[in-house]
Amino acid sequence: QVQVAESGGGSVQAGGSLRLSCAASGYTYSSYCMGWFRQAPGKEREGVAGLDSDGMKSYADSVKGRFAISRDNAKNTLVLQMDSLKPEDTAMYYCAVEDLHTYCSGGYFPLWSPNLWGQGTQVTVSS
Repeated sequence: QVQVAESGGGSVQAGGSLRLSCAASGYTYSSYCMGWFRQAPGKEREGVAGLDSDGMKSYADSVKGRFAISRDNAKNTLVLQMDSLKPEDTAMYYCAVEDLHTYCSGGYFPLWSPNLWGQGTQVTVSS
């Protein structure tokens, strides 16, 4: 059974950085789509960054140039490096993975609905 767990959230001032990590046990990292989503109070969940099995990366327009997704297959870890954080980045961040072959990059990224989720980690950015 695949279990997904995030870590690395916290509070930071605007312009600062945070690094989120995701560990998924019982899962082959390089074989399927993985990504990060977020949900702020009163808002819908949105995809932040995705990584498909070919290594193609996708980002929401709001985070392009500031966030970077990467995968360490040896350590079985998915990472989201967040730089130049803004107050509007404040949200609960979720790691999500897919254990079925699907399309999740490019134009498919906004449509991707993963089937395995972590519990989330809070990111708070103050102005």
